[in-house]
Amino acid sequence: MKFSLVVTVKDAAETIERFLESIRAQTLPPDEIVVVDRGSTDGTLDTLRTADVILLEAPGASIGRGRNLAIEAATHDMIAVSEADCVLAPTWLEHLARALEAGADVAMGYYRPIATTLFETAAGAIAAPEPHEIDEARFMPSSRSIGFRRDMFERTGGYPEWLDTGEDLYLDHRLRDLYADMRFVPEAVAHWRIRPSLGETFRQYFGYAEGDGRAGMYPERHLVRFAAYGVLAYAAARRRRPILAALAVGGSVYAGRRIRRAFRMLPQGPAARAATAALIPGLMAMIDVAKMTGYVSGLLEKARS
Repeated sequence: MKFSLVVTVKDAAETIERFLESIRAQTLPPDEIVVVDRGSTDGTLDTLRTADVILLEAPGASIGRGRNLAIEAATHDMIAVSEADCVLAPTWLEHLARALEAGADVAMGYYRPIATTLFETAAGAIAAPEPHEIDEARFMPSSRSIGFRRDMFERTGGYPEWLDTGEDLYLDHRLRDLYADMRFVPEAVAHWRIRPSLGETFRQYFGYAEGDGRAGMYPERHLVRFAAYGVLAYAAARRRRPILAALAVGGSVYAGRRIRRAFRMLPQGPAARAATAALIPGLMAMIDVAKMTGYVSGLLEKARS
């Protein structure tokens, strides 16, 4: 089997060299690397023009459009997809390939956060479930770590080019609808950099939820979030202590899993753990606000289109 690795980039000068180095270190190197640049102005193109890649330039293209162009240009039928802000484990492609060679239509890789600060550790613990928490039958893989057969991809119609975010989840839903054989490959690890600030984190989750609203994805999940905060607002206004107590218990259980994840990520001692445990609930609430406002924005955008 021969593999094409496809990537889209835009203004990735800070991360592209490290990403390319991780590709060169693969135990199973891709047979070709197809990169679509979507209009970089920060020096990314200078690096790519001297790298051993097939480079296409598509200024203004969405991520979905860029990925579709890269896959169309790829010459092999086994496709691996990642992102330029990732660092791929040396056996990443080897493990994806094993699953596809064993008959899978889709090899769903895993991803771990690169966290260097307490904030990034907390954000990473919220964002990334651990392998034992993942249900293979329901998992929706990110396109920072995935491999698939071209024929199955073509049956989906490709990545939606009209979505600015959430394009990979939209593809996942189409694959599930087609009953693709999707196998979770926890050994195929892509390490990715967490957004380092509150503002960037807010915009990230706002964008994700906005994509959900535009694409009509996960309405039940968003409804539950609105309902929970609506009940909280009602109970606080009316001073309904039993309801507030029940919500506090539920919130503690929900946050507890993320806190335990963070503890396993932290090399530091008790003080760092205490600070992270205090940070996670507030950060989760901020992310919920980003998701609710983003989802409403997406619904409004869908209604206008």
